[in-house]
Amino acid sequence: MLTAKYVVTEQGTPKRATGGVRYSARDAAYFSRRALTRHANVWHLWALGVGAVISGHFSGWNGGLLQGGWGGMLIATLIVGVMYLGLTFAIAEMSAALPHTGAAYSFARTAMGPWGGFLTGLAENVEYVLTPAVIVFFIGTYLTRLFGTPDDWQPLWWVAAYALFLTLNIRGVALSFRVTVIVTLLALGCLAVFWIAAIPRVEFARWALDIGESGRRLAEGHGPFLPNGWPGAFASMPFAVWLFLAIEQLPLAAEESIDPRRDMPRGIIAGFLTLVISALAVLALNPSLPGIGSFALGSSGEPLLDGFRAMFGEGLAGALAAVAVLGLVASFHTIIFASGRQIFSLSRAGYFPTVLSVTHGRHKTPHVAMIAGALVGLAVLLVIWFLAGTEARGAVIGFTLLNMAVFGAMLSYVAQAVSFILLRRRHGDIARPFVSAIGIPGALATIVIAVGTIAFQLAGDATYRAGIVGVAIWFSVFVAYFAFIGRHRLILSPEEEFAMQRRRAE
Repeated sequence: MLTAKYVVTEQGTPKRATGGVRYSARDAAYFSRRALTRHANVWHLWALGVGAVISGHFSGWNGGLLQGGWGGMLIATLIVGVMYLGLTFAIAEMSAALPHTGAAYSFARTAMGPWGGFLTGLAENVEYVLTPAVIVFFIGTYLTRLFGTPDDWQPLWWVAAYALFLTLNIRGVALSFRVTVIVTLLALGCLAVFWIAAIPRVEFARWALDIGESGRRLAEGHGPFLPNGWPGAFASMPFAVWLFLAIEQLPLAAEESIDPRRDMPRGIIAGFLTLVISALAVLALNPSLPGIGSFALGSSGEPLLDGFRAMFGEGLAGALAAVAVLGLVASFHTIIFASGRQIFSLSRAGYFPTVLSVTHGRHKTPHVAMIAGALVGLAVLLVIWFLAGTEARGAVIGFTLLNMAVFGAMLSYVAQAVSFILLRRRHGDIARPFVSAIGIPGALATIVIAVGTIAFQLAGDATYRAGIVGVAIWFSVFVAYFAFIGRHRLILSPEEEFAMQRRRAE
């Protein structure tokens, strides 16, 4: 028997809820207009996870070098890696047990109720809408240098990139996953070429350790391992997150996976291990190349391309830059996929306006959700571009938006780890095809490190805090919508129905 807090009504016959939320059942026609197609196997899922993250190995991570030097960035990467290890195993277990498109929102909805589910989904929404905006900014930076176009034309590159990859994602899940596998393999191939070429050229102490105390450049290198001490290492953590950010998007493909209970854990864990190897290789080699160094790389918008230039000169580096863009393209393409599914799941359940979850009549992809997410991300990017001064554009977009995405991600990680613990303790009878080997201790480590990362963001400069203010505004708008409108219009979607059944069983 449902409590008064959860009132279920027939479609078209609303009843007043006595607090909390109100549901309405929908007929088969509602869900037929929101149908997805199963296509993905374990290798598709692996490519989706690696592809989503791989751009962070091309650009974005390097800002941490100026915060903590090379040693601080290494420590930050190891700490953040522990956080993602705990998160990866937690979501591997939960995604196999609750194979719904809602992913983080679905886990939290079952564990913490409608408000917990919505707030978790909203945190992920910040991440998946803004992360493509940051990536497309880096794509524009690479393409501007590659083709020699004026900086003021960068918005044209952004619009073209969004248009192209929205089209590829909308034209069917089979095409979307085919492109995902291809661009992910090409991006990894580009990184492998870089690693192989860089290894014999490395001069670690001379170049990677060229940052001294207070962040000054040491012309001869051979500086301290931790030029800014442990505080510098901790300040590097938000940038280290960029080396793993978005691996957690894999469960969003649950309803498009052929066998999510078997393949989802395999894809997630294989993807995480791939990223660990790549992250350590990039961190070790890129700053160690002659002519670059950690100091210069720390403020670069195109660190991998700078590495190719240092090794091969401008001529060949230009050709390699075209390949290097593939890393950014891989993440851009796959996170547009994730953004669409994330918005789709919240819309199908009524948390967002239900029109956003309508799928394409022929291709069965959530085209409305993907277009909506892209328009919001592009709008935020354009507003910053035109309002910020010419000198500040790169810093505001590359750091403020990056930290907004990281802040949203950290909130969702805390919520997912809490959901994992609650599901273990309160719903131990749910069938779990995969069981995390590190269990609750791993989830607790994720919570501690994620909260620590948020604290270091708050302690950063005004650019970081501005990003967090931006997230607070984002939350305020959507929480107000849900409080006054959305919570009275919830739908018994698969995630909601599963959670309701678990409540009845309590």
